[in-house]
Amino acid sequence: MTITSLLVANRGEIAVRIFRTARALGLATVAVHSDPDADALHVRSADAAVRLPGAAPADTYLRGDLVIGAALAAGADAVHPGYGFLSENADFARAVGAAGLTWIGPPPEAIEAMASKTRAKDLMRAAGVPLLEPVDPAQAGPADLPLLLKAAAGGGGRGMRVVRDLDLLKEELEGARAEARSAFGDDEVFAEPYVERGRHVEVQILADAHGAVWALGTRDCSLQRRHQKVIEEAPAPGLPAPLRESLHQAAVAAARAVSYQGAGTVEFLVTADGRPYFLEMNTRLQVEHPVTEAVFDLDLVALQLRVAEGAALPAEPPAAAGHAVEARLYAEDPGRDWRPQTGVLHTLAVPGDIRVDTGFTDGDTVGVHYDPMLAKVIAHAPTRAEAVRILAHALAGARVHGLTTNRDLLVRSLRHPEFTAGRLDTGFYGRHLAALTAEDPDDDAPALAALAAALADAAPAAGAPLAARLGGWRNLVSQPQTRRYEIAGAPYEVGYHPARSGPPVPVGHPGVRVLAAAPELVTLEVDGVRRVFHVKHKSNKGGVGPAEIWVDSPLGAHTLTRLPRFSDPRDHTEPGSLLAPMPGTVVRVAEGLAPGSPVTAGQPLLWLEAMKMEHRIVAPASGTLTALHAATGQQVEFGALLAVVQEETPA
Repeated sequence: MTITSLLVANRGEIAVRIFRTARALGLATVAVHSDPDADALHVRSADAAVRLPGAAPADTYLRGDLVIGAALAAGADAVHPGYGFLSENADFARAVGAAGLTWIGPPPEAIEAMASKTRAKDLMRAAGVPLLEPVDPAQAGPADLPLLLKAAAGGGGRGMRVVRDLDLLKEELEGARAEARSAFGDDEVFAEPYVERGRHVEVQILADAHGAVWALGTRDCSLQRRHQKVIEEAPAPGLPAPLRESLHQAAVAAARAVSYQGAGTVEFLVTADGRPYFLEMNTRLQVEHPVTEAVFDLDLVALQLRVAEGAALPAEPPAAAGHAVEARLYAEDPGRDWRPQTGVLHTLAVPGDIRVDTGFTDGDTVGVHYDPMLAKVIAHAPTRAEAVRILAHALAGARVHGLTTNRDLLVRSLRHPEFTAGRLDTGFYGRHLAALTAEDPDDDAPALAALAAALADAAPAAGAPLAARLGGWRNLVSQPQTRRYEIAGAPYEVGYHPARSGPPVPVGHPGVRVLAAAPELVTLEVDGVRRVFHVKHKSNKGGVGPAEIWVDSPLGAHTLTRLPRFSDPRDHTEPGSLLAPMPGTVVRVAEGLAPGSPVTAGQPLLWLEAMKMEHRIVAPASGTLTALHAATGQQVEFGALLAVVQEETPA
């Protein structure tokens, strides 16, 4: 069979990435989109697009009937699912075939066999692949702790809980089941031993319909937040050759056990003493596939398409060369419980000869309905040390304006001694997050950024009339000018003396000399070192003054405001008010919770879901719930009043 037109049943960066290969192969491309995605980059990247009415994934990208209808209406003859959404839905794969379309993925039977982690483990046990034996939660005792609860029907960290206290096991089971039911439509949850300081290592496989199965090396994905990967690399560093070969063999055995075809990933947990255990098989392309592509110099999407057309793979894969590292750039605040961010992405620019996979361009809006990942940034070099250094340098120099991101965390993680030494495990952020997100009180970079912003603010624009150019610096040298900014919640007051000719003189910055200042570029000499600051303004509605100013320099990136972007709703509410920390959906209310209910400090009261992540709203103090304004399924805006707890009066 020959494919001529490809529909991608997905959105964002993976749809854009698949379209890139499809165009290179001469295929016509078809996008599908929800209403919020009507002008998204993946829609603009396709030859044709079909609307899926609605906003929520359940009404749009998870509606297999609408997606197949879109493919038929647009004249596509193949469907690529990407990752997430319907990519591991065997019924959808069957329906695609039944509609006369080519499915770009493994056979539905293989998807079905691996869809449930519990059934997949039974298959792997029969194939001789090492496993962590499950634990019956009803029979769990102190010797079984810690336990890991996992959703049987899905991944991506949804429905996962680590239990270290048996008294909390029932509550965590209920929470895991509720989250699994919401995310996958299946509340089956199982428990297994939680391995402290284990490594998440996986093997990329690729198989054809003629019996060839490639094991395309290993990847390490141990740096995770909330069981979701943040930094991935290939090959996994520091694995002894016998262990690496045993992982390859186990992955090939897993693929052969289900007559696999196409691209897939077999994931393992490797203990600190080097024992590997099967975790799951993902029957789709992984988010982190670019690092494997870089090391093997392959296009995995192109190979998926060729396998779907019936082509045979060569007997052996190409040889690997070098090392690749990928970082996921998220719109989230790691220092505030990974809180996702929404709003306009004004600038996204990563310097250097480096791969960037993204679903956004400057001016696009990041909404509440989908994953907060902005981009994947990938570096490839002859050695691991070079790849890590190149990636960290590129991220440090990136300009990301408009949203709080995890960029600084990524840079600090890549430069952390444990990471640079290749000492990786899934507890990395548990140990180091506080230090990696802490502000350095001795860091003078924010004050210099504020100075640069003030100088750029006051500098006359190029080509301005003579009077304006003279007025920019003024001629009253005796009176210092002051400007006030806020950076990360801290106030900064900047003073400078205008000069009769040339740039002004800073006040309160010994050792700093202004070399040049323009509205978008300020050059300072700091203790004898020349520093260049790039300044970008965003105007308020009506164009009256900058609402936000972004300053980027080798010293770091800073967002400045003259006034807070949002007024703090807590300033206008009564004590004990529980406010929505972000826009989202109330997915659960604690059982039996109602006005008049007694509550204890730290007790979970509500669960709010935003951008595929669940956040608990807990009681701020022990007392009585006096008001409850939230209900399951309710959409709430940032700062919405959810409930009120009246603190009990001490006896």
